[in-house]
Amino acid sequence: MTTAEKIKKLQESMKHAGVDGYLIPSSDPHMSEYLPTHYEARSWFSGFNGSAGTLAVTADKAALWTDGRYFIQAENQIKGSGIILMRMKEPGVPTVEEWLSAELPSDGVMGMDGMITSMENISLFEKAFQQKRITLKDVDLVTPIWEGRPALPATDAWILDQKYAGKTPSEKLTLVRSALQKEAADAMLVSRLDDNAWLLNLRASDIEFNPFAMSFCMILPKDAFLFIDENRLPESARNYLTGEGVTIRPYTEIIPAIQSIRETVTMLYEASGTSYTLCEAMKSNPKITAKKGTDPIQLLKGVKNETELSSMKNAHIKDGVAMVRFAIELEEKMANHIPVSEVDVDEMMRRHRLEQENCLGESFGTIAAYGANAAMMHYHPTKENHSILEEKGFLLVDCGGQYLDGTTDITRTYALGEPTEEEKDYYTLVLRSHIRMARTVFKAGLPGKNLDIAAREPFWERGLDYRCGTGHGVGFVGGVHEGPQSLNDRNTTPFEEGMTITDEPGIYEEGKIGIRIENELVCKKAFETEYGKFLCFEPITYCPIDTKAVDASKLSWEEVQWLNDYHEMVLQTLTPYLNEKELSWLAKACAPVVK
Repeated sequence: MTTAEKIKKLQESMKHAGVDGYLIPSSDPHMSEYLPTHYEARSWFSGFNGSAGTLAVTADKAALWTDGRYFIQAENQIKGSGIILMRMKEPGVPTVEEWLSAELPSDGVMGMDGMITSMENISLFEKAFQQKRITLKDVDLVTPIWEGRPALPATDAWILDQKYAGKTPSEKLTLVRSALQKEAADAMLVSRLDDNAWLLNLRASDIEFNPFAMSFCMILPKDAFLFIDENRLPESARNYLTGEGVTIRPYTEIIPAIQSIRETVTMLYEASGTSYTLCEAMKSNPKITAKKGTDPIQLLKGVKNETELSSMKNAHIKDGVAMVRFAIELEEKMANHIPVSEVDVDEMMRRHRLEQENCLGESFGTIAAYGANAAMMHYHPTKENHSILEEKGFLLVDCGGQYLDGTTDITRTYALGEPTEEEKDYYTLVLRSHIRMARTVFKAGLPGKNLDIAAREPFWERGLDYRCGTGHGVGFVGGVHEGPQSLNDRNTTPFEEGMTITDEPGIYEEGKIGIRIENELVCKKAFETEYGKFLCFEPITYCPIDTKAVDASKLSWEEVQWLNDYHEMVLQTLTPYLNEKELSWLAKACAPVVK
């Protein structure tokens, strides 16, 4: 079926189900950012396969919402389908709920699958629909239409050793119960897969690039239950979890288990991380007081313990070695005029990572983007659609690895020939923005929305900006995107010592150029005075930043010093792991920049 045919079939099903509109979010029962293929319904129906987007369909229209990272990609992928592209946060573009409220009739019915729709979104729709008395109906219209729908994933689950994780599940359960008490709660339904991975030291490969197992966890005052298909767990893992006070039950029993609780509890749920269907199950049980609140596990795992931080730094050293070897291979092929495509870059980077000890694979699909392709922030080359590198312009490589001792995320932009003055200007601007964030010293208690300004100031001075956040948290053998901390104009989570964050400003001129420089930083104490505690960031990404396109005359003395100090640290850190040829290359790549 074509995209238009799929939409038409959905509209026919809507009519039979008695609904006037239908919502297909990018979601699963765990409100995951990246989805198992079984839940990629929005992609299947719309043809747009970016990681973020929402499809809304009425009796005669269909519209797709996505953010600035995907405007170009979405426009290309839905072309000719009849779907309207809604560029989120652009002037005059309505939100999903605003558009549906305007399009649906008074006393109409809006359909959605409640198991994959968060309570947060339900609240938005209920508020928007109130004036027209539009009601919501929990109905799955996707399954009957989606021919050949992939099965639910069921990869082998395993336990992450405490020598990497630092704490046992029983220790983490104690921390969570203590945090719940502060919220006047004594129970919690844990839906998020990254929460369960951290809480139980449980890992699997149910979602590409993300080491998670499809599972729920229910924490009660004295008991803890893991809902997962037990045959996925080896005997050693079952014994380990049982010994940590965790009872294992089938994945599909989560709703009956909620409904059958017989002790009086106050159960905390996070509106953005819990589905409507699960919340309704809580509310149907008179023994449960369902309390909306903040997910305490997000903050607990967002602050890395000393063992995790030590492990992560080791993972980044291995990642730095892989990046150096990739850059050397790339330079040699270009110098010998051996054709290199973006797909080749992807394969080269993957190969060098997999050669590293305890590498589990990539942490996301490598973005290898040459020239104008890099203006698409989440571009990914394919065998059918890719560019060949030339001895001019920039190659942007955004990539990362999953290791037993950590998760990495790095971007480097390489000048493949003699850069033009305009290319130098853009590249140096991005570098200044990156350094500005890395050098920031700030008062403890400030959130990301206050710090994000520091990186954007060099852009704003010239009337420029970038349509994404400056950085995001990174999980520990987890998701490459992790909250609750982030660097954007919305984040209100105060930074704490031990939090990790990426520093990745960029410039993206459609059809022309894309440049990004990304390091991972860890938040640490800078000093303390009579005015309180001050924090700063330490880079834990060990890879040289290409200096061929740097215009040193546009850098301040402080910026030059930071860059040279960073490169000296990279050189000293990687030296023990490289051979003579690699060390010679690295020494040149880390040579001081002279202003």
